[in-house]
Amino acid sequence: MPPPSAKAITAIIALLIASVACMFLIDTAASAWARTLPQWFEDVFERITDLGLGGWFLFPFGFILLCLAAVTSPRLTPLTQGVLAMLTVRFGFLFLAIGVPGLFVTVVKRLIGRARPYVGSPDDPFIYRPFVWAPEYASMPSGHATTAASAAIVIGALWPKSRAVMWLYALVIMFSRVVVLAHHPSDVIAGALVGAVGALWVRRAFAARGLLFSAIDLRAFPGPSLQRVKVALREVVSKKPEIPPG
Repeated sequence: MPPPSAKAITAIIALLIASVACMFLIDTAASAWARTLPQWFEDVFERITDLGLGGWFLFPFGFILLCLAAVTSPRLTPLTQGVLAMLTVRFGFLFLAIGVPGLFVTVVKRLIGRARPYVGSPDDPFIYRPFVWAPEYASMPSGHATTAASAAIVIGALWPKSRAVMWLYALVIMFSRVVVLAHHPSDVIAGALVGAVGALWVRRAFAARGLLFSAIDLRAFPGPSLQRVKVALREVVSKKPEIPPG
């Protein structure tokens, strides 16, 4: 498996520096700007920002995994079993690569205890109450940004043509978190970094086990064709369970 590229390492370092720099140079000004926005603008982004919740991805992916587990059976033909296995690996990757970074951030942000922009003085972005486990002090890193960045990476990894749309989605979600005063820009950058690194780590873990991605160049293996998926689904729906003898 190829080691992380110099470009990737440079990008991680750059994002870390950008997050720290924002704490000192941008966070206060960004919060002050967000407070001057018209109410209708904030209301629009209040609706948009909810699209960054992890449940929009984890619930459907988890439901599909449960359905695949429920219908998989050795009674099915080898072709159908193979199609179901390939789908299980794909949706398992999507679930883990979005869920693992999100779970990590859910815990870490409460341990760090950074106050959200609407807490305390708007001119002080350095209010911290570590270990209080309160939502008002769970600003760093942004969970929405983590979800959006990880989703953009993993969906783009499986369907490269979707990358532009997914990264547009991610940037809008990140921007919305600042607009609604839920996060400072530094929180958003940190969340995006965690989401990206976490998703890429899960991809490498799959590749190391020969699952879904090539260990040589980390490219995704071809998935089952739509025609094969249809054939497999027809068999699953129409297959009658065998009655054991005796």
